[in-house]
Amino acid sequence: MIVSHRHRYVFVHIPKTGGTSLTLALEARVGRDDIILSDTPKGRNRRRRVKGAAARGRLWKHSTLADIEGLVAPELLAGYLPFTLVRNPWARAASYHRWLRGQSFDHASVRLAKSLGFADFLRAPLTQRQLSVPARHYLTGSAGERPGLYLRLERLGDDLPALERHLGFSLRPLPHENRSGNGDWRASYDADSAALVARLAAEDIARFGYRFDPD
Repeated sequence: MIVSHRHRYVFVHIPKTGGTSLTLALEARVGRDDIILSDTPKGRNRRRRVKGAAARGRLWKHSTLADIEGLVAPELLAGYLPFTLVRNPWARAASYHRWLRGQSFDHASVRLAKSLGFADFLRAPLTQRQLSVPARHYLTGSAGERPGLYLRLERLGDDLPALERHLGFSLRPLPHENRSGNGDWRASYDADSAALVARLAAEDIARFGYRFDPD
């Protein structure tokens, strides 16, 4: 999450969508008073600025627009462009499982991923709750979903220009951070698990035109 007063935007970081790479690119041009909620070096250096701040929800790297209400004056926030990254839900789920299996912190999802194969991980109620959250949830505040930009990770060449016009500078080439493995994510799926993700992420699949099969 970045709230930029300098460039009048709010970047909302949906988990496992490539958001760390975009955060680093944006951080290179932040202003002195911009708010960074991330695990990057610059984000860690600015954490004290929001310590004890009044906000509607949790202030962390994956905060939603609703979470940060109260942190920034509403009349300012209303004039800022909100945007986020989205990712093919089947690729995102496979990446999430691989990433969790490599973590060492104590969390229910980490324990699930380390103890279960991918198909069983998808069937766990906790995983299904997480994967059922649509992208619009992240750009929704108390007054409803805000008009903003949804940048498709797989189509950044098509989607980034609209953001760059607002920023007034190029973000390319983007750095590559937090990769959770290579290879074809489709190999992780059987017919049942692919159908399960299709059901869980039906809203985003329809909204952004995602498919399981390659174009």
